[in-house]
Amino acid sequence: MNEIESTIDRISRRRMLQLGAAGLGGMAMADLEAARVNPERHAHHAPRAKRVIYLFQSGGPSQVDLFDHKPELVKHQGKDIFELVKQDGRLTGFTNKHKIHPVVGTRYHFARHGQNGAWMSELLPHLAGITDEYCTIRSTSTSPVNHDPAMTFMQTGHNLPGRPSFGSWLSYGLGSMNRNLPEFVVMVSKGDLGNMQPLNNRLWGSGFLSGKHAGVRFRSGTEPVLYLNDPAKKSMRDRRQILDVVNQLNEEELARSGDPAVATRIAQYEMAFRMQSSVPGLADLSDEPESTYKLYGEDARKPGTFAFNCLMARRLAERDVRFIQLYHSGWDHHFNLPDHLPKRCKETDRASAALILDLKQRGLLEDTIVVWGGEFGRTTFSQDGKVKESYGRDHHANCFTTLVAGGGFKPGLIHGETDDFCYSVLKDEVTVHDLHATLMHQLGIDHERLTFRHQGRDYRLTDVHGHVVKELLA
Repeated sequence: MNEIESTIDRISRRRMLQLGAAGLGGMAMADLEAARVNPERHAHHAPRAKRVIYLFQSGGPSQVDLFDHKPELVKHQGKDIFELVKQDGRLTGFTNKHKIHPVVGTRYHFARHGQNGAWMSELLPHLAGITDEYCTIRSTSTSPVNHDPAMTFMQTGHNLPGRPSFGSWLSYGLGSMNRNLPEFVVMVSKGDLGNMQPLNNRLWGSGFLSGKHAGVRFRSGTEPVLYLNDPAKKSMRDRRQILDVVNQLNEEELARSGDPAVATRIAQYEMAFRMQSSVPGLADLSDEPESTYKLYGEDARKPGTFAFNCLMARRLAERDVRFIQLYHSGWDHHFNLPDHLPKRCKETDRASAALILDLKQRGLLEDTIVVWGGEFGRTTFSQDGKVKESYGRDHHANCFTTLVAGGGFKPGLIHGETDDFCYSVLKDEVTVHDLHATLMHQLGIDHERLTFRHQGRDYRLTDVHGHVVKELLA
């Protein structure tokens, strides 16, 4: 018997005396975990939704080329936007030194779709085909006008790093609905731009909450989580025995130090153990019928694509993962928008619509919220101060479009109105804090009551802002 086996044997016999039988330490931990698997653990009221799938389009999709039809722009092509809107501009370093900010109308055809008559661009034919299935918020606004603070703000409710992300707040407030997968899963796909914004792990981090509430990034392919497969081919019993030894050591350290990070480590080791059996089945798409790929498209067969991740999101939703976030990069179109925007739409349009339809046909859309949007929108004036065929658009925080489906949001609703030049919100503004408050409300959370005390004050996702936009709700 080698030294490791001797240690295992010694601790296992000690645990037999403590708990009555070998291996009951893991069973006791499992019982504790099961006790907290309660979808309404801290719900303040009856929820309409149980889970969220957030399709985050990183870089800022151009609302004026996709969702917010503005024919006046063509009439005023080339004019300085600030002669038309009579307002001071919120400009980035890209455009604040230009003498003129010329209006550039979209080159894409818009048409009305659905029973609600929503104007939609030709670039999104699949989302246009189901416009009655989701709520279109044309009046979303944010505060930061640059990517990193705007993405951080959209994910955490604050433009500086260090706060918990939305999914982490839900994990902390509501707990898990399943024992065998993380409560918060992240997947990333990419466009082909060389200037894609970095997606830092802190965007799905837990901030000052316990690390167990952080998002877990899944890789694409047959091995979403590294090192779950045991290369030594040990039996489940052997792995359980080894983990019991590790847990015993960690429990002794927890008793000595009282460090919550050690408790998190114990919980995460247990989760990893259970994921050894749950993740392979999740990643095995052999049980998907051909009808799935007719719906999502052939890209859904290719690991790493947005379509593949959308299909995985549906499978995670079926397994009751609380918060599923898909990031798709490449929407930062400062230059040559006519070349890049159609590519991003082709990568995401069909799968986004398919996910909504797939959830609906499986009876999951009723209690699943699907969100589609970026950190801000794009300007209606040209990026480089000139009107040309390969125009680009700068960042625009005053108004942009967000889509929300399922979970008790009014399907087919078109909410909010922007001015003729898509520069400002005219009616029914929805701030980032308002959006967060409304999403949390549908999940059974009063955004003002879900708090965490840190450094002497109570923090919440919406800080001291936000209200529930009841007009969005069915």
